[in-house]
Amino acid sequence: MIKSTLASFADRLSIPASTSALTPAQAKTDVLSGLTVALALVPEAVAFAFVAGVHPLVGLYAAFIVGLITAVIGGRPGMISGATGALAVVMVALVADHGVEYLFATVVLMGVMQIAAGIFRLGKFIRLVPHPVMLGFVNGLAIVIFLAQMTQFKVPGTAEAAGHGVSGGDWLTGVPLLLMLGLVGLTMAVIHFLPKVTTTIPAPLAGIALTALIVIVFGIDVPRVGDMASIEGGFPPFHIPSVPLTFETLEIIFPYALILAAIGLIESLLTLNLVGEIKGERGGASQECVAQGVANTVTGFFGGMGGCAMIGQSMINVKSGGRTRLSGISAALFLLAFIVVASPLIEQIPLAALVGVMFMVVIGTFAWNSISILTKVPRIDAFVILLVTVVTVLEDLAVAVVVGVIVSALAYAWQNASRIHARTYETPEGAKVYQVQGPLFFGSAEGFLELFDPAGDPSMVVVDFADSRVADQSALTAIESLAAKYEAAGKKVQLRHLSRDCHRLLTRAGQLMVDSDDDPDYQVATDYGVRTGALGAGH
Repeated sequence: MIKSTLASFADRLSIPASTSALTPAQAKTDVLSGLTVALALVPEAVAFAFVAGVHPLVGLYAAFIVGLITAVIGGRPGMISGATGALAVVMVALVADHGVEYLFATVVLMGVMQIAAGIFRLGKFIRLVPHPVMLGFVNGLAIVIFLAQMTQFKVPGTAEAAGHGVSGGDWLTGVPLLLMLGLVGLTMAVIHFLPKVTTTIPAPLAGIALTALIVIVFGIDVPRVGDMASIEGGFPPFHIPSVPLTFETLEIIFPYALILAAIGLIESLLTLNLVGEIKGERGGASQECVAQGVANTVTGFFGGMGGCAMIGQSMINVKSGGRTRLSGISAALFLLAFIVVASPLIEQIPLAALVGVMFMVVIGTFAWNSISILTKVPRIDAFVILLVTVVTVLEDLAVAVVVGVIVSALAYAWQNASRIHARTYETPEGAKVYQVQGPLFFGSAEGFLELFDPAGDPSMVVVDFADSRVADQSALTAIESLAAKYEAAGKKVQLRHLSRDCHRLLTRAGQLMVDSDDDPDYQVATDYGVRTGALGAGH
């Protein structure tokens, strides 16, 4: 299985297959879109590095390496990956308690776990995420992106000292605040109106360029990228994490690696689906898992903090026209160029321009139609949308999605549990037939038992499962308990119309006795008795 899986990955990871539709016009659009993304990546990577408690270059190196590798071999061309806040908030405790070297080792182990998840195709479980969870996810994400920009409306230096929290630091006031708001508004206006005039260059890039030009030419005193931190550096150096190769080290890094791997894959696969909906593409989940794993494994050996797909940056790329792998590759290479040779220029870009870009991402990401449908969809779906949105804002994206899936699953189980009922009639021979309607599983097992009357029923009872399905061990136990009650009353129970999968389930449990000469594979014609005591149910 593993060999065939690896072989299929090798076939699908070929770059030409994903760039075969690349035309000169599309290549120009992809490169310019990549430049826009790279500019927006700088302040985010630096901010997330501060959150994790590491040097800004650790975040920038992660953005470059993870972005480059996932752009080359990822499951969805056009997606952007890099250092993210969802991972940074988990890393901060590890760095504080054990140091940055343990972080690098954790990132390597995290990558190995993600590769394994891809090889064993665990990414397919993202299909279990219901649509209300996706709506709550994108709404919560939009709010999180919006709140993250609030730190740029604070006096440079005070936000970093307060840990980049929205409530910490000193807010801009007076003229500086008005200048900041004016430049943000200018950038947003360019992004909104330019596509109505021309699509020669991506609107976000034009907005950044125009705002930066005005600030630099007129010497306007507003916060700039360089006020956050210097991004100057060299090529990422190869570095083996300096940690003891002991079981004690594994005990320290394993829990963090597992949590980071799960959060990274959930966020990446949701981004995969989101970008896929925009581009009209499907599949690629397992390939994306492997790509994220390879990227993080390599990053850990080059002094990076690891990362995953970045939904906000992916939206910037796709909505700027980025469609092929070239856009992601360009973004990563531009980011490296900023670090190595262009840091003095990039550090002059006003943060207001980048905030304006992210505000437009917020407007485009939020599912505005979800507000109007809250009163039209089932109440549980409306509750899930609101729940996932709130948990996303208060906790993180991964926790919100897990909570949303659990609540949706419980709601589904409850609804199906309430569907169990039965119609009854008596045969000419005097047997009473119960025609069970609805699935028999853990949620409906108790309701199933309440349908029967062992004391008042005749000596022969037939349970007809033509419109039902025996689903799990709780269902088996319920059937055995029912048979035990009738046996105690000196009566007999037969099962009829079992499907093939139900037949196999009961046979493996040792509960099934064939009371007919008919072929046991022909479930429609066969009646089955029940052997009590097979599962240890009380009589």
